[in-house]
Amino acid sequence: MGSGGLGRAVAGLLVAALTSTSALAVEDLRLWHAMRGAHGAALEALVTRFNGSQKDVRVLPVYKGPYEQTLREGLAASGKPDGPDLLQVYEVGAADMIAARDAVRPLWRLMVETGQPLDHGKFVPAIAAFYGDAQGRMLALPFNVSTPVMFYNRDAFRRAGLDPEAPPKTWYEMPAVLGAMVDKQVACPMTTSWPSWVLIENMGAWHNQPFASHDNGLGGVQARLEFNTRLMVRWVSMLASWHKGGYFVWSGRENAAEGRFASGECAVLLASASAYEDLKNAVKFELGVAQFPHYDDFPEAPQNTLIGGGALWAMGGRSRETYRGVARFVSWLTLPETQVAWHGATGYLPVTRAGYERAKADGLYQKLPGHEVAIRQLLLRNPQKESKGIRIGHFLQVRAIIHEELEAVWEKGKAPMDALNAAVQRGNELLEQFERANATAAEPAARAPARAPTRRGKK
Repeated sequence: MGSGGLGRAVAGLLVAALTSTSALAVEDLRLWHAMRGAHGAALEALVTRFNGSQKDVRVLPVYKGPYEQTLREGLAASGKPDGPDLLQVYEVGAADMIAARDAVRPLWRLMVETGQPLDHGKFVPAIAAFYGDAQGRMLALPFNVSTPVMFYNRDAFRRAGLDPEAPPKTWYEMPAVLGAMVDKQVACPMTTSWPSWVLIENMGAWHNQPFASHDNGLGGVQARLEFNTRLMVRWVSMLASWHKGGYFVWSGRENAAEGRFASGECAVLLASASAYEDLKNAVKFELGVAQFPHYDDFPEAPQNTLIGGGALWAMGGRSRETYRGVARFVSWLTLPETQVAWHGATGYLPVTRAGYERAKADGLYQKLPGHEVAIRQLLLRNPQKESKGIRIGHFLQVRAIIHEELEAVWEKGKAPMDALNAAVQRGNELLEQFERANATAAEPAARAPARAPTRRGKK
């Protein structure tokens, strides 16, 4: 072979080698998350399924600590080569993500640019409403979503002479139930986890009452708290009387109530539906799950409860290849079969209508009837401006204030109206600070395209 033929042969081999290498290249996606324990294991299993379903994208999940830490570190690492491509953020941090501007890539835009647009209408309305922008376009992908329900000890109901097939539907029916528990020497008739979320935020939405102005903050950073309503004064006053009479027991600001209920100490628990799987496996009694009660003299109740949990946010400044990988993963996550698998393994809710219908068709709710209670609460009515969700700044601090004021009612006898007024006033001072710091912030959907993406080589 002549030198020219040899050169062409070598060049051909190089082209073949490069083509083969390109075909085998994998785009790595860094997913920073805040899930540990059984839910963390379920996430790892979900990602493993996705990675095994195709050969072009590999999701690398990294646990970064609790939600607050994951949010803080994720925003600090935005745009850095070793930062996250997807960041799991709890609903409390949604306002911070929007205010972060170019640190975030709106999901709707990313999906359009990669040729895989999201259909907003495929999502459960009460879920989509919170993660949509003013035009209804999805800013992030709702992922681990839940809402509060009422758990109850069916065995305790029987011992108290109550029908476990007829749990109370209204708050006016509840005193007779709790009184029967007191008569049977039950030390903790009713308790709650996550009190601000359950007792204040969701109670308001369930009765179509506002938590804050400007559509509960979804309309902008000018929002101010206004949950010191007639409903809330009545509700906290009722809880105060129940607390004094031993009907209602305070179990702290987080989820310690779930352990007390699982042990059999408490007969009724108001908590996130996502606790269902853990409770089902932990209790020694027959577990009941019922719709969150309401006041039936409020004509707009029940409306729909609010979501809690987290969403996956695409970070800004990444390469086109990375965004194509994100779009592929997002599309896979919204498949009905993926939704059903996640729903069944974790108790988190299907975020699409098709996921819910597939779960019903597959018989999931015959095996796990408690799973359907929560999703039906979200589908009960189309969300109104008071029940789409709450998106305010400094939300964690606002919740801490609400807890302080509620504790003052239980422990110091503070008047419920005074406590609610104080919570609103103190919280609004924080919201004023947030508005000043983010006066020019707009929703990512309304801004010009983010800065040029940073290219990152495939691995």
